Amino acid sequence: MKPDQWYDIGGVWTGSATILPDGSIVMLYTGVTNDMSEVQNVAYPADLSDPLLINWVKSSANPILVPPPGIGKQDFRDPSTAWLTPNGDWRFTIGSKINKTGFSLVYETKDFVNYQLLDEWLHQVPGTGMWECIDLYPVSLTDMNGLDTSVNGLAIKHVLKASVQDDQVDYYALGSYDINKNIWTPDDPKYDVGSGLRYDYGKFYASKTFYDQDKQRRILWSWIGESDSQSADIMKGWASLQAIPRVVLFDNKTKTNLLQWPVEEVEDLRSNEKEFNNVKLGAGSILALDVGKAAQLDIIVEFEIDKDVLEGVMEAEVGYNCATSNGASGRNALGPSSKATDVSKGIYGGTVPVLDNEKMSMRILVDHSIVEAFAQGGRTCITSRVYPTEAIAGAARVFLFNNATRAGVTATSVKIWEMNSALMKSYPDLQNA
Repeated sequence: MKPDQWYDIGGVWTGSATILPDGSIVMLYTGVTNDMSEVQNVAYPADLSDPLLINWVKSSANPILVPPPGIGKQDFRDPSTAWLTPNGDWRFTIGSKINKTGFSLVYETKDFVNYQLLDEWLHQVPGTGMWECIDLYPVSLTDMNGLDTSVNGLAIKHVLKASVQDDQVDYYALGSYDINKNIWTPDDPKYDVGSGLRYDYGKFYASKTFYDQDKQRRILWSWIGESDSQSADIMKGWASLQAIPRVVLFDNKTKTNLLQWPVEEVEDLRSNEKEFNNVKLGAGSILALDVGKAAQLDIIVEFEIDKDVLEGVMEAEVGYNCATSNGASGRNALGPSSKATDVSKGIYGGTVPVLDNEKMSMRILVDHSIVEAFAQGGRTCITSRVYPTEAIAGAARVFLFNNATRAGVTATSVKIWEMNSALMKSYPDLQNA
């Protein structure tokens, strides 16, 4: 949608679609006016038979919502997908802040024409600042299917996620949603939104989920910004990209976090599998793997760590920070480092729950300038941007390395596939678009 009306001339910002029971679709989105006020608008598909919903019609009633009293004109954005209440009303949430308290407003509507702001905020966390791209959705505690956004009741938890603008981090927490009181409560206040779990511990922001009713799965999309300079972005003519879509599930083994895993369709791009077994890596060692072309890869690895060394390690009483705790980064042992001079080379890291009798596992997707890593089936995820100056196309290589000072590691299984580029489906009605 183009910014071509007075209520969105300053930008068409984040929106969310809701599928209504009759099959129609309504899109709520944030527009920015000439004076930089953030307002909410409605749009509808011009042609529901178009499989890609290319064209949209903006409502003549726009804007349907303006910042309520007490809310700054630039602190009111990003309506969520709506969920249905037992009495037949629809609700959706919008991100905001007052001073440094981030929170989520909730509006109710019967027809997406008339709207009422509810008295209770869905949730608030002091000190977190502006909340963007809020998402509220249920996850099942008992099976591996996703749930429609409106599902509530027994054997589920509700995930509340906010993109915290000050941190540029997508935080989430598990909790309970009381639909009668319109209040979401975290399971553990220590792991509330903004202070606990993240979708991703790297370059990953402004994400949203949707429910895929055909395959009964909840899919997470995210915006991945650049880490190079603005001048470089201008030279290459583009900036930022979309992460690989991820399926989101409750981790019923740890019962404390979500799992994220690349959608199964990604595996259709695999070719030329290479496999390595029982590769031993002593402390401080590095080993090159002959895998052919290495600029686009899907890598799955399982590791075993020497148990006698692990049993002698005492758990620290303070949190471990990859950038300051003098681990591998402090010894300059992070493996090959970028030779580019105008890029951010921040260090990303996160803890990974590994349960008894589990091997340490990693899946890594590599695609030219992006690396997405999934540990332990997606319990911890890290996305990085890389801008190689020499390791390009056929010059790219793959290494296994062990930066520990004491522990030996065995890569019991290493599977690596070359990845083909995705081909977009073509539709006859798009030829003249």
